[in-house]
Amino acid sequence: MTDKPENKAEEFKGKAKEKVGEATGNEQWQAEGKAEQTSGKLKQAVDKVKDAFTGDDKKS
Repeated sequence: MTDKPENKAEEFKGKAKEKVGEATGNEQWQAEGKAEQTSGKLKQAVDKVKDAFTGDDKKS
């Protein structure tokens, strides 16, 4: 089982949370959204590195 879709979903969830935070003036949601985006992107980068070393570079 791969975590790639979940990592991408985490990134999009963070983007949505950040936008809601901006719209409502909620700085905590903005910060949490940015953190979730960063976490999702980092996990995706780690997956790409793993794929490069294992030769499993097929898209999921």
